[in-house]
Amino acid sequence: MVNVIRIKGGTDNCYLVADGESAILVDTASKANLEQVIRECDKYKMKLIFLTHVHFDHAENAAELSKRYNIPVAIHKNDEELFESFEKQPLRSYGLVGRVVLGMSLKVLKNTKVDKPDNLIIVKDGDDLSSYGINAKVIELPGHTTGSIGLDVEEKHLFVGDELDNWITPGIGHLYYDLNAVKNSAEKIGRLGSRTIYYGHGKPTDNRFTAK
Repeated sequence: MVNVIRIKGGTDNCYLVADGESAILVDTASKANLEQVIRECDKYKMKLIFLTHVHFDHAENAAELSKRYNIPVAIHKNDEELFESFEKQPLRSYGLVGRVVLGMSLKVLKNTKVDKPDNLIIVKDGDDLSSYGINAKVIELPGHTTGSIGLDVEEKHLFVGDELDNWITPGIGHLYYDLNAVKNSAEKIGRLGSRTIYYGHGKPTDNRFTAK
């Protein structure tokens, strides 16, 4: 049975998923939270970094942590171009919350380069990651970015990055590259049934989401 440790830094979440001494890190938070992430990771034998997508608040520490623990970084191939520039997949928003968050995010996104890890591995829908010590499978969740992915752990814990968010109440992500794809991904999450949903932003909840 796994143990999930939420590492909260500012408005961002990343997560340690541990089984005994072994653990993987889901997202890495931003540079401001690096020492906090390291303190938690140092308690385990780190096996893998899993990036739900390549935006700075999820991926900025990936290269440094990969070197520190000598572990690979898993992404979807469609997000690799975001190491060059987030403008490869420009974001849009909906609603007041979305406009506020996008306004705060754009300047940082434009001025922050995410270093590409040397030890990068490409994963896709259905890939089994049990060789990294955790009973988990990759689930493709495009929409926030074209290569957004989630991690389904023991069919109990689902890490969704920014496809959904819980800024105020759970719902589809307020920022998106492709809104229709986000809605389709949300429906895919809903069809998985009973899960605890772990968001990039906001507290975890039960999987009660249905697209509107």
